[in-house]
Formats: sequence, C-alpha cells, structure tokens
Amino acid sequence: MFLPQYKKISLGLLVISSLLLMSACSVIGELKTDVSDKLFGRVAADAPDPLLEIKETASSKLLWQTKMGESQDHDFTPVIEAGYAYVASADGEIAKLDAITGKQEWRVNAGETLSGGVGVGGSLVMVGTQKGIVYAYDIAGKLQWKSKLSSEVLSAPKYFDGLVIVRTGDSHIYGINANDGSRKWVYDRTGPALTLRSSAGLVVDGGAVYAGFGGGKLIAVRADNGKILWEASVAQPKGVTEIERIADITSLPVVDGPLVYAVAYQGKIAAVDRASGRVVWNRDISSLTGLSVEDGRIFVSHAMGSVYSLDYATGKTFWRQAALKNRQLSVPATMGNLIAVGDLEGYVHFLSREDGALASRIKLDDSAVMPNITLINTSTVLAQTRDGGVYAIQVK
Repeated sequence: MFLPQYKKISLGLLVISSLLLMSACSVIGELKTDVSDKLFGRVAADAPDPLLEIKETASSKLLWQTKMGESQDHDFTPVIEAGYAYVASADGEIAKLDAITGKQEWRVNAGETLSGGVGVGGSLVMVGTQKGIVYAYDIAGKLQWKSKLSSEVLSAPKYFDGLVIVRTGDSHIYGINANDGSRKWVYDRTGPALTLRSSAGLVVDGGAVYAGFGGGKLIAVRADNGKILWEASVAQPKGVTEIERIADITSLPVVDGPLVYAVAYQGKIAAVDRASGRVVWNRDISSLTGLSVEDGRIFVSHAMGSVYSLDYATGKTFWRQAALKNRQLSVPATMGNLIAVGDLEGYVHFLSREDGALASRIKLDDSAVMPNITLINTSTVLAQTRDGGVYAIQVK
C-alpha cells in the first residue's frame, strides 16, 4: 500500500484506506501530521519559516522560461543532452528546447497522463505513464515504440547499452530492448506493507543498476540480465506502528568512485561499497528528496528543511544551513562555488558551497519546485515547477 506523495488534502487527513484509518487513526492523531503530508504534501504540515533578508554575494537572473502542463501528483526532471533540454508534464506533453535560448524544437503529446520522465539516451526520448506504458521517441519527436509494463511508471526510464531500464510502482525493474520495446528481463521484490509513494527511480553505472526501496533497502542488480548483485540496509525500520516504521529510500542513490550513497526517510544516510554492498559508514539523517556528491563533499536536504554538507569519506558535518525550515527543499544541485535548492513556494536558493551561507535567491512562480534541479553548466540551472513553468536561471 502506498501513501500518496504530493496529494492535495481537503480535510487535513490523507485517506490511505478505510482499514488503515480504522486501525491507525489514533496513531495519526498522535503524530504532528501524517507521513506523506508532513514532508511531501502540497499542504505544509508546519508553515515554512519566513524568508529573512539576505546580503547577496551572487546575482541570479532568468535567462528564459517556457510553459508546460501541470505536474499533478507526479515528478518530472528536465534532462540536458547535447545542448538541448527535454521536458515533460502530466498532461502528456514532451518538448525539446534549446538549452541556451529556450527555443522550442518540437513538442508532442503522448495522448495519456504521464507519470515518469524524461529519460534520454541511445537517441531515444523516453517517458512513462500511469497505465504502465513506456513511450520511446527519437530525437526528432517521432514515436518509435511503446511497451506495456505491470504498473505505473513513477520515474524516468534510463538507457544503458541497448536497454531501456524502467522501474514501476509495484517494485519491479524491467530491462527493455531499446530497438523495439520487447522485454528482456525483470527484477521484482516484496516490500513492506506500507510504503511512501515515491518517484525514486534508479541509477545505472558501470553495468549495475542501483535502486532504493521500502524498509531502507538499497540493491544492485546486473544491467544486462537483472540478476541481484547485493542488497544493503541503509536504514532499519523503528517504532511500533507501520507508519512509525516507514524508513524508505525515496530518492536516487548517487554513485561516486568506489561508493554509492543513499539516504532514507526516518532513517540514515549511508556510504556503501559498490563491489560488495558493505556499508562503509552511516549516520542519522532523514531525507525524502535526496543528496548530491561533488569533490569530496555530500550535500543533502534534510526532511525538515536544513541543508547539510558532509565529508564523503566519514559523514562528518562541514556545515548546516538551517534557515529554510519546513520549505520542502529539492535535492541540492552543485554548480561550482554554489549549491542550488528549490522550495515549496517557488523560490530557488543559492548557498555558498564552502560554508552554506545564503548567497542569492530568485522567485520563479507560486508553486513548488520539482525535487530535482538540472545543471545546464556551472553557472546555469534548469528548474521545473508544479504549475508547469520551466526556468533557466543564471547565477554570477
């Protein structure tokens, strides 16, 4: 059973199911808010801290912007490939834009609700739908094939060595032939009774597929045949009730050298040896959107709104920026001397990489910034909001 990630709440409570409400209503009442809304809901459980005036040490401006459809309850991440930006929206639209000017090269519509995308690779542009269909277009926007899978696709398909690798909402991972969409292999697992509905996808690197699951599990499978290589525990579920015991990895793992890093909600952040699956170190940090790694540092958005900079070898804290509490921050995007994070009110904040000081901010629109901001180059990022705005932001 899944808890919706960005569901609109009309009466302040999320209807999980009548059975769950009957058995767990007292628990929900005791918690300050329920799990999904507390951190991933559209209605903030606690009001975000007001933004204080900052002394800007950098300047940010919009280079260009365009409009796509709204995201509904789904997450979409723009992709930059060969000078172009590929973007999608829940209403079925996929567009190819010039990454520097925003000029539209083409726009097509899949004809049904999209729930995962965009993936680009092998001269294909790939998206997934609520009905579990993967659509693959060529880079000119012409449909090449579609493939029906077992459940909705909540994240971007990935290309690797002639395969399109796709994760579905029922904890399956598929390897699909990139030429015709035929199924080559499938990996499936059984998860906890209650998990967060998540757009966490997968990472393909060095012939292995890495993905996080409910219960704080991180797995590696072979990209060529889907056979399991190892499983590691990033977090151990704790508590009495099913809600208290949620410790899901709801964000992408990050591969860096010999290690792969992952972080769990109500759990830990961990560094795992890629060859063996051995946990090298871990520490208590909770995150829903995830982390990034660059030049020996880990940057992670805590579930309650702090941004951390950690040492990649030990997990030791270099700095913590706590001025963005309850602002439902995106994954930190590294861009030279700055770190960019988006929030639920449509702001993108730029932090100093060295000490976390707020260097600049810019308002995009009145809707939340998607969980992942995409780097165009070291001075420019691409952010998409829930109302469908796509914004290229330059910082100097």
